[in-house]
Amino acid sequence: MDSSNRGVPYGTAPYRSRDGLSTRVVGNSEEIQLRIDPMHGELDDHISGLHKKITKLKSVAQEIESEAKYQNDFINQLQMTLIKAQAGVKNNVRRLNKSIVQQGSNHVLHVILFALFCFFMVYLWSKFSRK
Repeated sequence: MDSSNRGVPYGTAPYRSRDGLSTRVVGNSEEIQLRIDPMHGELDDHISGLHKKITKLKSVAQEIESEAKYQNDFINQLQMTLIKAQAGVKNNVRRLNKSIVQQGSNHVLHVILFALFCFFMVYLWSKFSRK
């Protein structure tokens, strides 16, 4: 029996549960009629609807989780690619700096030789133009 019927003899008074169920005794027999309140009957429909929505949310959450794992793997691969590219660029910059330093002295030598040649040409031109 329901705790709300304590002290009431069985079969003398119908009781009502909080879920919308009510009973009543039919005559002097041992039969009990059970009636479901239609307002509370809609709760089953709402519960079923909520269960479907929760199932859908669970599948969406699982999809989000798998997509997040995929994105994390992609980002990790991208980071490794960038680290390799950065190392390659750093190595090429080091080689370029070495070649600039080695060829830089050659450029200075070429500039000095060109200046001497120009000075010599001006000297010769001035020598021959006086005569």
